[in-house]
Amino acid sequence: MIRLPSPRASIAGAAAAMLAALLAACGSTPVASTWIGPSPEQLVSEIRAAGAAMPGELDVQPLRDPMVEDLRVRAARAERTQRYAEAAADLDKALALSPDDPGLLQERAEAAVLEKDLAKAEALARRAFGLGGKVGPLCRRHWMTIRQSLAQHQSRLMQQQAAGHMKGEVLDRWEQDMAKVATDLELARRDQDACTVSPPPRY
Repeated sequence: MIRLPSPRASIAGAAAAMLAALLAACGSTPVASTWIGPSPEQLVSEIRAAGAAMPGELDVQPLRDPMVEDLRVRAARAERTQRYAEAAADLDKALALSPDDPGLLQERAEAAVLEKDLAKAEALARRAFGLGGKVGPLCRRHWMTIRQSLAQHQSRLMQQQAAGHMKGEVLDRWEQDMAKVATDLELARRDQDACTVSPPPRY
């Protein structure tokens, strides 16, 4: 008797493959050698502060597989001792088990920030937002991560301008890039604001 894989297993396998492709694609992006602005640790603190629950706001934590929880605990322990690569590796293992968990994806995005890979952090945060709720603390963490990636890109563009004179097509392309990142930053700010819904009035 031939046993066919269950639809649920097939979906989980496809999701895991998609996540692996995302991480591989992000991993192929070179990390800039020069870091501009606040330290990665400061950025992660800002992300998590943005995710603090507001008065009257629900912050629902999902039930997770015990193996996933164990890996999350190990990652948090590694982060506290600044073993960021180890923390990222543990979160990758957790994501292999639960690839569509928005909270887990966000934690991996924050690990990427600590590794100074904001391009990967932004990609993971955008995927997390697409899979998760569109309001609440976790939503704000997604968009704060995205804003930080965009801000770093903007700083690098400004550094390019300061480094030397740009003319012709190079200047045109730089101006277009600056305009786009400014627009994207404003949209990300609005999207982060939209994550917070005012509680209904009390009578």
